[in-house]
Amino acid sequence: MDRVLAGQSTLAVMPTGAGKSLTYQLPAVMQQGTCVVISPLIALMHDQLRGALANGICAATLTSADADREETIARFRAGELDLLYVAPERASQPHFRELLGQGKVSLFAIDEAHCVSEWGHDFRPDYRLLRPLMDAFPSAPRLALTATADARTRADILTQLGMEPDAMIVAGFDRPNIRYVIQHRQSGFNQLRDLLKAQSGPGIIYAPTRKKVEDLAERLGEATGRRVLPYHAGLSPEVRAANQAAFVASEDMVIVATVAFGMGIDKPDVRFVAHAGVPKSIESY
Repeated sequence: MDRVLAGQSTLAVMPTGAGKSLTYQLPAVMQQGTCVVISPLIALMHDQLRGALANGICAATLTSADADREETIARFRAGELDLLYVAPERASQPHFRELLGQGKVSLFAIDEAHCVSEWGHDFRPDYRLLRPLMDAFPSAPRLALTATADARTRADILTQLGMEPDAMIVAGFDRPNIRYVIQHRQSGFNQLRDLLKAQSGPGIIYAPTRKKVEDLAERLGEATGRRVLPYHAGLSPEVRAANQAAFVASEDMVIVATVAFGMGIDKPDVRFVAHAGVPKSIESY
């Protein structure tokens, strides 16, 4: 935060739960202008938006799922927003750069910054297009945040975002409370059913297709008596939002989802994450 407030660009590698969001939220409130937060998923942005609003921060999202687009643009132009969350696909467009020129940008925060790097585990090509946007606003420092980046990925992030090597702060990313288990697949549904019966608390099951998501959610709910809801991009925005909100509020619900769900969701009591299918490539894995 000292670096951000001093106008210095920074790459921060910090473990989940260490307070990455605070490193841009507090400066955004303290400084004049709007902090533009580039984030990879609508579900993640709306989750962060709820947290920001709950803390009294003037924030908004600009996504395809938002009905208040014109109001958000007007609030930005009027200087009323501390935080503006957008996806990289929108941020890299010329019309968005034009919009930012009509207000004051105090900071660029690139969340899940490993997506910038082709060596990162969740590479998103549109993240590579962010540097020209940020170069157009040289007075606004850039803050890249990630919980998972090895040395090669860190170096690539610095290069892609135009930062110097000394801009990096590494607080570690080891999380000793997490364990990984791989089992031979014998009867996928039965194994998941047994997991839900043996493991209490909220959980996430990832499935490779929308059809598989809905099938598993229905069958697991019937077989275990627990509340199991689906989440995928084919559901209406209202249903997706309601299912996500129910999961965040629940102490025992299970959500079955495609990989469009979960990255960065601020829920501290998730007890298990299960994968019902193997990705099709090493890169996807």
